[in-house]
Amino acid sequence: MTMIFRIATLNDLPIIVDIYNSTIPSRMVTADIAPVSVEDRLNWFHEHQPEKRPLWVVEYEGDICGWVSLQSFYGRPAYDATAEISIYIHENYRGKGLGKKILSKAIEESLKLEIDTLIAFIFGHNEPSIRLFSSLGFEKWGHLPEVANLDGVKRDLVILGKKVN
Repeated sequence: MTMIFRIATLNDLPIIVDIYNSTIPSRMVTADIAPVSVEDRLNWFHEHQPEKRPLWVVEYEGDICGWVSLQSFYGRPAYDATAEISIYIHENYRGKGLGKKILSKAIEESLKLEIDTLIAFIFGHNEPSIRLFSSLGFEKWGHLPEVANLDGVKRDLVILGKKVN
């Protein structure tokens, strides 16, 4: 089956939020500790600009299997060629090798957006995500020890980066 990358529409926001919320209980992917609502994510959705900082949904086998977000890093003009990348995969599609295909496509698309640097913020204990990003050339650029508190457990944040040009 073909994997389809497309710009997310407002109609996609409920599934985007559902996929995101499905990761919260694991305490491995996001620093949110309670589910978010579609309304909570409206501003975030509208901050994405297809021509510069897109939000894509990924369809596989006719269903939305995940989404990818590129967001501005640090909000200053000198960082315009740098974007933070986030990838979330629906629980029914995790562990099937789609993450690597999705991340590869996002890297390829970032070149068209005049992005030369991608960064990812990943919890240090999220070894599957660290392995995924490392497999495509992301390197450890930073380590913030014990900056998150998830249910009383202090967690590290790792910053991975890749030059894509």
